[in-house]
Amino acid sequence: MIDYNGRIFRSVSNSANGEVSNETVFHYKQQGYSITATYSGGNIADGSLLATADEYGNLNMRYQHVNIHGEFLTGICFSKPEILPNGKIRLHEKWQWTCGDYSHGESVVEEV
Repeated sequence: MIDYNGRIFRSVSNSANGEVSNETVFHYKQQGYSITATYSGGNIADGSLLATADEYGNLNMRYQHVNIHGEFLTGICFSKPEILPNGKIRLHEKWQWTCGDYSHGESVVEEV
């Protein structure tokens, strides 16, 4: 299983209907199969996520944040890890809002 504890990620791409940008930074913590993270930056004032990891490091997560306009938003995301040649992790994500327009998107975040 991949150890996400203490890792920091930054967004490198996102669908146009997403709020996360390359200014958004995620700080991960892990205990066993349970993962939490906080995130902020760009349009995100304050966010958090809760995920479970499987034995391959795939993440099944729920996220919530308040954006810089004071709106509270929630969603679901499934992330698949890729180990880069330098040993860092890139996450390929498929997500959906669970509020608002319920639209779908894809994003990529990489360990910094």
